[in-house]
Amino acid sequence: MNGNEIIFLVQDSIEGGYEAKALGFSIFTEADTIDELRGMVRDAVACHFDDGERPSAKSILLC
Repeated sequence: MNGNEIIFLVQDSIEGGYEAKALGFSIFTEADTIDELRGMVRDAVACHFDDGERPSAKSILLC
């Protein structure tokens, strides 16, 4: 994994919906649907990094 890429492991949540955990970063989020989860992941990444350090949305992979 290079510094411009973040991979998220997506799993069903025990409570319903989905959870996403970043591999190699302390980023976690959850949502009711996959579409909502994509938005939540983008928001979580934006909060985790400063503007100049943030990877592009193309570099965020949901697996």
